[in-house]
Amino acid sequence: MFFQIVEILGTFAFAISGVLVALEKRMDPFGVLIIAFVTSVGGGTLRDVLIGITPVTWMVNMLYVYAILIATVLAIIFRKRLDILRVSLFLFDTIGIGLYTVVGVQKGLNIGLHPIICISLGTMTACFGGVIRDILCNEIPVIFRQEVYATACILGGVTYFLLRKLPIDNNIVFVISGSVVIAIRLVAVIFKITLPSLYKDEVRKIDG
Repeated sequence: MFFQIVEILGTFAFAISGVLVALEKRMDPFGVLIIAFVTSVGGGTLRDVLIGITPVTWMVNMLYVYAILIATVLAIIFRKRLDILRVSLFLFDTIGIGLYTVVGVQKGLNIGLHPIICISLGTMTACFGGVIRDILCNEIPVIFRQEVYATACILGGVTYFLLRKLPIDNNIVFVISGSVVIAIRLVAVIFKITLPSLYKDEVRKIDG
């Protein structure tokens, strides 16, 4: 039950982040709903297909669909209260990747996959909905920039496996691991920590 609640909360958060991007692009209501859907379930759908869960989770449990619809309606209604769309988008997107990372890791564990593959599944679950969203909205996906994004998910996944070796309740492991992802992402953005660039020398030559 706790596992499902975490996944639905992640779905809700990602749906709002999708709506905010779509509103910023001034899409019509149908476009807003589509972006909310692909952001919410894109990563989870890819994960389920790869591990052979069909029909995929959101197709057999309407709670996910209802969560997306409610999140979409609420985000549209209260969009004027969200004074800075970029800040709101960042917060909901960050919450989404934190929750979805642990969901993806646990799904891999449930079918006995290697820890590295489980962490990959968690990262994929967390990131690929946003990748689809950004591509459809004509943006370079965050995961392909220098930002600490997928790295935060990977570190959260590693934390999950480290904590499992301790005598800690699995629900607490969920919460701590998801919080690690969120904290790393927040700290990276606040202190402007980025991944190393491959193109610094080229930039200097061009500037010179």
